[in-house]
Amino acid sequence: MAAKLPTVVLLASFAAVILSLAAPLLAGDPDMLQDICVADYKSLQGPLRVNGFPCKAEANVTAEDFFFPGLGKPADVYSGNPMGSAVTAATVERIPGLNTLGVSMARVDYAPWGGANPPHSHPRATEILFVADGLLEVGFVVATAAASGSRLITRVVPKGGVFVFPRGLLHYERSVGEKPAVAISAFDSQLPGTQAVGDALFGSSSPAVPTDVLARALQVDGGVVENIKSKFQHK
Repeated sequence: MAAKLPTVVLLASFAAVILSLAAPLLAGDPDMLQDICVADYKSLQGPLRVNGFPCKAEANVTAEDFFFPGLGKPADVYSGNPMGSAVTAATVERIPGLNTLGVSMARVDYAPWGGANPPHSHPRATEILFVADGLLEVGFVVATAAASGSRLITRVVPKGGVFVFPRGLLHYERSVGEKPAVAISAFDSQLPGTQAVGDALFGSSSPAVPTDVLARALQVDGGVVENIKSKFQHK
């Protein structure tokens, strides 16, 4: 047994090295190369564009670059809101100090009994959701080898509960309680991105997803697709 120990140690060390090399590839955002890199929003005017934001001159950085008060205020989920939910994002677009740090947050408010954050995905981040108040039904879809091709992972999360949505997977939340619900989410990206299924398929324009393609995919008549498209705001 003693003779085999060095081999075991060698294999374990090799595995540790492989995992350490793979970790940066699995990260939501690239690692930072300096203490801070506060986003310079003026850079969006060009001509230079980079993956993220260039850094503001450190001499111009203030504490306000790292502060955002917006998550403490409930959003309106009733006025002209067919989904009965509202997202308040705390990403690099609102907190310039988040630039290169690879994290962000969001608050989601839901109307009671059915207020929903409809099916969507975050292509650049895993999401961990904390239910601060109310009761939420949550779920995400995974691909399977079965003929059905997918499976819904779902459950009800009570106040104080936490649920994780893996990166890039389609997911949703819905209020199933008698009072408004509130959730706080954290992401491993400064700008996780959000792609809502309905908007992506039916609300896009110039160019839009062809009606005949959607009709075949959904196995419905083209007129049904056009009717659904008419309910989405084209931007």
